[in-house]
Amino acid sequence: MSDDENARELSRMWRIWRTAKQMCYDRGYLMSDEEMNISLEEFHARCTDSNGAPQRASMNFTARPSDAMLKKYTDLPRPGRPIPEPSIGTIHFDFNSDPNVGVKHLRAYAQLCLNQNFHTGIFVSAVPVTSSALKILPAILPQKIEVFQESDLLVNITRHELVPKHVLLSPEEKKSLLERYRLKETQLPRIRVDDPVAKYLGLRRGQVVKIIRKSETAGRYASYRWCI
Repeated sequence: MSDDENARELSRMWRIWRTAKQMCYDRGYLMSDEEMNISLEEFHARCTDSNGAPQRASMNFTARPSDAMLKKYTDLPRPGRPIPEPSIGTIHFDFNSDPNVGVKHLRAYAQLCLNQNFHTGIFVSAVPVTSSALKILPAILPQKIEVFQESDLLVNITRHELVPKHVLLSPEEKKSLLERYRLKETQLPRIRVDDPVAKYLGLRRGQVVKIIRKSETAGRYASYRWCI
């Protein structure tokens, strides 16, 4: 690559990395302001080779869930399970540079997450992942593997002024909402798990998200969506 090409690619990967860190924070993981708002100069110092080209392997990172996140991912007590365990844990981001990504890549990544005891793995690919590879994701248990293409993270969609704020409800908040309005969850408006904001937040089927919009008359108003 020429110096100009390196500079363009460096800027592109820096934006992708910052969005990944912001996504981590917005989901509820522990992430400092310094990490989320890393400067281009700092990124260059940490994640490039001797020629100034970005090194994706140097961009990999992990994060732990905050106490608030652990609460949102802990089911309500029930008979036989009076003290439920949180269904969340350490997340790992892997930035992959392979020119072709298929089943073997995702299986190998799932095994790495299992070996390292990562609850969730985010596989960020430079190229589109094959459809056959994407089909195996639901079967990779107990790990939760999500796939993003680098182009998905070039811009943080939740920072756009037209995208309302989405807030995940805890199981207790969900229960209170349904009781207050005397509803079943199936009666709520829906949001698909593959909706761009739902994917950004890592929403799971059955969860309920609060959507806060601005209103010229009411200031702000909230609506709710059930993830399917």
